Amino acid sequence: MAINFNLNDLQAFRAVAELSSFRKAAEALHVSQPAFSRRIEKLEEALGVQLLERTTRHVSLTSVGRDFDRKVQQLLDDLDHTLLGIRGVAATRMGEVTIACVPSTVYYFLPQVISRYHERYPKIRVKVFDASANEVLTAVSRSEADFGLNFVGGQEPDIEFKPLMEERFVAACRRDHPLAKKRRATWTELAQYDYISVSKASGNRLLLDQALSNVPGRPQSIYETEHVTTMLGLVEAGLGVAAVPSIAMPGADHPLLVSVPLLDPVVTRKIGLIRRKGRSLSPAAQQLYEFFTEMKVKRGKPASRRTAS
Repeated sequence: MAINFNLNDLQAFRAVAELSSFRKAAEALHVSQPAFSRRIEKLEEALGVQLLERTTRHVSLTSVGRDFDRKVQQLLDDLDHTLLGIRGVAATRMGEVTIACVPSTVYYFLPQVISRYHERYPKIRVKVFDASANEVLTAVSRSEADFGLNFVGGQEPDIEFKPLMEERFVAACRRDHPLAKKRRATWTELAQYDYISVSKASGNRLLLDQALSNVPGRPQSIYETEHVTTMLGLVEAGLGVAAVPSIAMPGADHPLLVSVPLLDPVVTRKIGLIRRKGRSLSPAAQQLYEFFTEMKVKRGKPASRRTAS
């Protein structure tokens, strides 16, 4: 006797198994909740077993459902890998990948990688969740993002951190600022000018506070922002100077902003990919993840983006 279910029904089952919610799973597949429920009922009727235990507040897999879930996941992954590897078919594949990242990584990493990915898979939608380091970490931990770009996560027991590059903090100032004439500057020199920083909720702020805790005369902010990009806007407006990660700075041809390497001490941070340990990425997400790892970024490479005179 033929088994009366299709690929859509299997995808619906995988979605609810991963998200533990009919509502969230229906939203993820862009179908109404009644239509989604019918897919699950159709699958259970075709198999003659109960795959899910449902209450008004919770959805969980039965023992049969857990075993079936492992087999369906492997089946769907194998199918996607096959389709993504076929020239011509890859360009027609549809889907969605969510990547979480700290805003300061946008300038250097995202444009070139996403552009390359889009050329190969033009119908796969890429959602970028740009937020603070802690929010990025939380999004990956809760599977709200497939993976992330961050400078924290290496010490988390359930997070895998794959380093991509190490970069230093630089002073950001206008081209007409006295600091712009220097080849390098100390933190004490930076403190002589109106200083703009990110708030204490920022991972960058925590990193800098720890690194400069024993530095006498370190800069004290008179303006605070939530994100590095906003801080650079204030610098560009002439309200002061700031210490920012080098990859957050615009290119060397920027008409107003210039960066000056900071020392005494040199403060660096490591940028890497983060993902949940033990969780397999979808084939589409895995391909994007691999595009990032293939960048082969050398330490100090972003220095070519600095424009110190």
